[in-house]
Amino acid sequence: MADKKTKYKIAQPRIPNNLDELQSFNNLIRDDDFICEKVICDCSIENQTAEHVNFEQMIFRNVTFKDVSFKYIDLTDVKFENCDLSNADFYGAIIHRVEMLNCKILGTNLGEATLQNVLFENCNGRYASFPFSRCKQVNFKDCLLLNANFTESDFNKIGFLHSNLNQAEMSGTKLKGIDFTTSQIEGLAVKLEDLYGAIVSPMQAVSLSKLIGLIVK
Repeated sequence: MADKKTKYKIAQPRIPNNLDELQSFNNLIRDDDFICEKVICDCSIENQTAEHVNFEQMIFRNVTFKDVSFKYIDLTDVKFENCDLSNADFYGAIIHRVEMLNCKILGTNLGEATLQNVLFENCNGRYASFPFSRCKQVNFKDCLLLNANFTESDFNKIGFLHSNLNQAEMSGTKLKGIDFTTSQIEGLAVKLEDLYGAIVSPMQAVSLSKLIGLIVK
C-alpha cells in the first residue's frame, strides 16, 4: 500500500530502437549544440563547458561526467544507466522524460532546474543540490539523498520511496501531500509551516516534534 501512495506514474523516455552506439566521445561540446539519437557508453566526458546544450532521445551507459558545466542544459527523452555525474553543473536545466538508474549524482547542481516526468532510481545523491527547482511528477526510489538541498523548491506529485533524506534541506518548500512514510527523514531541515499536510509515520512525527518545541517522553 505504501508504495502505491508514494510513487507517481512517470512518463518514460521516448527513445527509438537501434540507435547508433558510440564507445568514445571526444567531441568538444559548444553552446547551443543539439545532439540526438545516440547511445554513448563506456567512456568519459571531461573538461567541458557549454550552455543551452540539447540532448534528445539519448542513452548514456557507464559514462563519467568529469569537470563538466552544462548550464541550462535541455534533456528530453534521455536515460542514464550506471553513470557518474558527481559535481556536474546543470544549473537551470530543463529535464523532461528522463531516467537516472544506478547513477552517482553526488553534489550535482540542479539549482533552478525544471524537472517533469523524471525517475531517479537507486541513485547516490548525497549533497545533490536542487534549490529553487520546479519538480512535477518526479520519483526518487531507493535513493541516498543525505544532505541534499531542496530549498525553496516547488513540488507537485513528488514521490520519495524507500529513500534516505536524513539532514536534507527543504526550508521554504511546501510539503503538502508528500508521503515520507517509507523514507528516512531524521534531521530534515524544514520550516514548521511547510510541513502542513505532509504525510509522516508516528515515529517521524515524534522526530519532527522538536520543530514546535515539544518534548516527547
